[in-house]
Amino acid sequence: MDNREEVREFLTSRRAKITPDQAGLPSGTRRRVPGLRRSEVAALADMSVEYYSKLERGNLAGVSPAVLEALARALQLDDAERAHLQHLAQAADGSDTLTRPRWRATTRQWTPHRSLQWTLDAVTAGPAFVRNGRMDILAANQLFRAFYADLYATSANQLNLARFTFLDPAARRFYPDWDAFADITVAIVQSEAGRNPHDKDLHDLVGELCTRSDEFRTRWGAHNVRHHGTGTKHFHHHAVGDLTLAFEGLEMTAAPGLNLTIYTAEPGSPSEEGLRLLATWAATQEADPDAKRSASR
Repeated sequence: MDNREEVREFLTSRRAKITPDQAGLPSGTRRRVPGLRRSEVAALADMSVEYYSKLERGNLAGVSPAVLEALARALQLDDAERAHLQHLAQAADGSDTLTRPRWRATTRQWTPHRSLQWTLDAVTAGPAFVRNGRMDILAANQLFRAFYADLYATSANQLNLARFTFLDPAARRFYPDWDAFADITVAIVQSEAGRNPHDKDLHDLVGELCTRSDEFRTRWGAHNVRHHGTGTKHFHHHAVGDLTLAFEGLEMTAAPGLNLTIYTAEPGSPSEEGLRLLATWAATQEADPDAKRSASR
């Protein structure tokens, strides 16, 4: 699939984010658009205006690493944005073909190796799960299924965290800081689109969410990307109340492109007690299907 539109919109959006002051340039008084002019980016990257304009039109095929580095430096890209630019360039010239994981085309049939499920099941102190860049949940432990009971309660979510975040009203309750979760979700999916522009399921997901959610469409148009490996998040679970959990996301060497995430609570904190209560509640739900159905209503 041609990624020139994605390249064009990403570079344009990054140029618009930098003020002349941030770039060390005189601001002047006759600017009609936010950010830098093409000529200013070209000067900062030590290339001709014509060549930079060609890049911004989406023509990254064959661009050298030195040019990409100069462009990243001129646009003041952070690590996640640099990686995204690199992925866009690789997809543009086809150099990602051999490194593109074969599982991506058949994710719907992907199942975790039994040792991976054993590993997840061995994590009893917190929710643990495996997802792909589209935010599909591919494997999880019991505590995650109880933690994200709202996700599993509605078949329309299709076990996808992006659909849950933007299309399921329950997400607004589960995520007290919904805007932050929405920003992170779109940034993850945007990064995946740069890494794997050939993923039809990803294109279908983005099209669905852009059509059905103004909040998603607005964020998608901003073209923000970010690394999402560690941090702290706040949740409100309908059975155990407020939880503040730390998370660690680990890229899976055995399955490139997949991420294993584990949530934990600070020892001795109310959230640690909340997770213990959640484990008890989860065991009750697993043992009593009728109670599980009632809880999801």
